[in-house]
Amino acid sequence: MKYLLIYFFIATNLLLASDTQVNSLINKTPERVLYIGNSYLYYNDSLHNHVRRMFEEIYPNEIDTSNYKSVTISGSRSWHHNIDYMLNHKNIGADQPFQLVIFQGGSGEANTKSERKIFSNEVEEVVNKIHTSGAEAALYMIHAYVEPHDQANPNMIEDIRNMYVDAGIKNNALVIPVGIAFENAYKIKPNIKLHKSFDGSHPSMLGTYLASCVVFASITQKTPKGLHYNYFNKISDADKNFLQDIAHMTVESFFDLEL
Repeated sequence: MKYLLIYFFIATNLLLASDTQVNSLINKTPERVLYIGNSYLYYNDSLHNHVRRMFEEIYPNEIDTSNYKSVTISGSRSWHHNIDYMLNHKNIGADQPFQLVIFQGGSGEANTKSERKIFSNEVEEVVNKIHTSGAEAALYMIHAYVEPHDQANPNMIEDIRNMYVDAGIKNNALVIPVGIAFENAYKIKPNIKLHKSFDGSHPSMLGTYLASCVVFASITQKTPKGLHYNYFNKISDADKNFLQDIAHMTVESFFDLEL
């Protein structure tokens, strides 16, 4: 009954009508992955580490961490990254070219029309370079601010969603619906703490875990439900199961598929 109620809620949530053109990656088990973004990725022991540990539950071999990288700049916008340098795997200590590059924009880039335009132009250039390098591209849809952030706005997620979905359609890139998963979790459990309480911007440990489940499911098209990984027993079974459920339902609805 619990799962049916969650599914009904998410299936009727209009935020999840994605209209995306890229609904899956060609390589659903990439082991050479580059994440590019800011503190939203590196908080809480870095999102890429959590996703890698989840992958290792389904991969036959341990992933080589030298080829599984995250490059972040605190407070960065999309245009602050030296993409050409990063895509040359040798420059950042990787043994082989990346198979997948996940790109995250800045936290305030959806707030104004002018910044959304800059983001659109920048993503076009970035994704073209990613594809030219031989890798697939994915866009990490950020979460919205919540209180006490002074720019918290209940409509912020709509601008974020539209900005990332439009960029994904325009540039033939997968969109990973992390921001939507945050909204869905808060609607079902308003008291869950997915943001740091001191700023309403950065993810808490639970927020990073939810984001990791969404990334895992979006890449592999496998459900995160049933994963044992719980950050070395730091996340309770109740929180783990709830966040896995939210990620599962969000990804299913966003991509209109059955995990």
